[in-house]
Amino acid sequence: MDIRSTLVSLCDAFNAHDLDRIMAFLADDCVLQMPRGGEPWGTRFEGKTSVRAALATRFEGLPDVHYGEGEHFADEVANTGMSKWTLTGTTPDGVRKHVRGCDFYTFRDGKVIQKDSYWKIVE
Repeated sequence: MDIRSTLVSLCDAFNAHDLDRIMAFLADDCVLQMPRGGEPWGTRFEGKTSVRAALATRFEGLPDVHYGEGEHFADEVANTGMSKWTLTGTTPDGVRKHVRGCDFYTFRDGKVIQKDSYWKIVE
């Protein structure tokens, strides 16, 4: 598999807000770790149903979310990749978000088994 090309396609799916296309990249036992939460890893969602619901909430909370300025890196031997991006979007109550972040991905058999997201804290 070409991990870097997969990361580009996955970013495109996120920018299209296409949950079906996003979920096609994920393994049934995938794990999503979001940057915010009460634990050191943020908030963790396990399994496709839980991950899909979490991603749907992301699109509801930032209906115009866009991941721009993407940079994608891959380690084919370790089955890992990283995407760096600048997130922009507006919450339903009009708060504008503009933040740099990255996602670390782990793959198995051509599917994402873990997506671990990080954002810079803007104060």
